[in-house]
Amino acid sequence: MRLLFDQNISHRILRFLGSGFAQCTTVKNENLTDFSDKKIWDFARQNSFTIVTLDSDFNDLNSLFGHPPKIIWLRTRNLRTEHIAKILIVQEIEIENFINNPTFGILEITLS
Repeated sequence: MRLLFDQNISHRILRFLGSGFAQCTTVKNENLTDFSDKKIWDFARQNSFTIVTLDSDFNDLNSLFGHPPKIIWLRTRNLRTEHIAKILIVQEIEIENFINNPTFGILEITLS
């Protein structure tokens, strides 16, 4: 799966993810740090990435422009990078199903 982690998630997350996340990258790794959300959105669309973020800005762009790119919105409190990675690993099948379903543009993951 091809995930692009927004700059509000540490670029170190890649070291905590398993082999199912081998094609993932970060805004920092793609030299997009401090770029506008729209530029990151365009990059993700042009390169077939799903954006993973902690904030609502990409939800707003999805409302305006639809998808792609798809958005995974982590609606969690401030967590350590390792904990975010564990959440994604536990949700890996659901994330894959979301990415492969053309109907939905946003997947919200929350902690109960």
